[in-house]
Amino acid sequence: MRNPSRHAAVRPRFFRAETLAGRLIAPTVALMTLAVAANVAFAAWLSASRANASARERESQVAAVLRHSKAAPTLPVLRALQQRTGDEFVVWDAARGRAGLSTLPESALDDRSIRRGLVTGEVTLGGRSYRLGEVRLPDTRPSTLVVLAPRRPIAGAFAIAWPFFLMAAATLGLLVPLGVFTAHRLAASLGEIDRHVGRISRGEFGHTMPIDETQPDEIRRLVAGVNGMSTTLEKLEASLAAGERQRLLGQVASGFAHELRNAVTGAMLAIDLHRRRCPGNAADGDESLAVARRQLEILEEEVNGLLALGKPADEEPELVRIEPLLEEVRRLLGPRCEHAGVRLETSPSPDTSILGRPKAVRAAVLNLALNGIDAAGAGGVVRLSATRSPDGINLTVSDSGPGPPDSIRDSIREPFVTGKPEGVGLGLAVADAVAGMHGGSLEWRREDGMTVFEIRLPRTTLDGSEAPEHDLA
Repeated sequence: MRNPSRHAAVRPRFFRAETLAGRLIAPTVALMTLAVAANVAFAAWLSASRANASARERESQVAAVLRHSKAAPTLPVLRALQQRTGDEFVVWDAARGRAGLSTLPESALDDRSIRRGLVTGEVTLGGRSYRLGEVRLPDTRPSTLVVLAPRRPIAGAFAIAWPFFLMAAATLGLLVPLGVFTAHRLAASLGEIDRHVGRISRGEFGHTMPIDETQPDEIRRLVAGVNGMSTTLEKLEASLAAGERQRLLGQVASGFAHELRNAVTGAMLAIDLHRRRCPGNAADGDESLAVARRQLEILEEEVNGLLALGKPADEEPELVRIEPLLEEVRRLLGPRCEHAGVRLETSPSPDTSILGRPKAVRAAVLNLALNGIDAAGAGGVVRLSATRSPDGINLTVSDSGPGPPDSIRDSIREPFVTGKPEGVGLGLAVADAVAGMHGGSLEWRREDGMTVFEIRLPRTTLDGSEAPEHDLA
């Protein structure tokens, strides 16, 4: 149920002078009213002017007829002229200074007023105003025919112009409500935009307003611009937050990785020292120490990946052959795949080299493969491959797992985002950081029931000596 007091409070505020609607409606209505009044006044003046001009023209015609007539005017002739022209006629005896024959009633005749009117050109007889004109009669006596053309009063002029006034009033009656409605709608739209901008100024980014196609183009463009600003600010806010998280993560990862790498290096040295001191275990076919060392090598690669999230790697770019790199990853992952019951496959790779940081690239591929092993599960398949493309080279890791959950598919590359209960969420973040370090990107898709992750490296990473031979552009 509507609240009458609320609507009563809204209406005065809507028409207040400082509001947009008030500033639009008041001048518009005032201008419309003035325009209508000016049109009506002009129409009345024009009608009166045309009536006076018509009277003067009739007077000239009567004068012309009487000048060419040889007979003296009689009362029947004067009455006939009155009926035809609407003017009054008085035969004036100039010698005696009095009126003779006249179409006016006797009570309206006033010789003194007529005598004065012959001088001023105007006279009032019987309560009516006339404009005087003189016509010399064609006889020997100094008689004059006085033509009395009635002056139309203002009311009469407006009576002539009443159709114009009626049309103007109808037009004003249509334009004023239309102007009020248009101003109200415009003010309401701008008010919505103002409230939306207020939400943005308070930090509520990402909200958008629906675009009303019935609004003017300027309002639609304004709404679209504000929506674009809100979306852009949301992305910038997310980017700043992600950058801050990346910076903090890099600081933590860098310190943690250095300590962990020292521990891994010590453990690997201890294993190598034990193998040299006790060579009999290897001779008996015991591969436990070799498997343990490979696990430590995997851990070392993951530590290198963590370093890729921190400060830039201290190793200089060098020539990295793709096929031996994938073979090294396959060798490191052999025991893990055998333990998990996952089949690891490698596709033939092009004999291509890239210019990059070998430890970082190997750590990125290794992290993708480890994620693939966890996703595929027992009986699953993980494939490693490399392919040339017109834009560069793609390092691909595919697995037969179900793929990332829908809830994290848009943020899967961010640190600490994972779909595994026991996961940390750094594997894909490491791969993405390494791809960006080399000017490339990390992409993923579902294809033929497989989840495919690709590190796409640009042509600039290819070995320059091989570019002419393998140019695919």
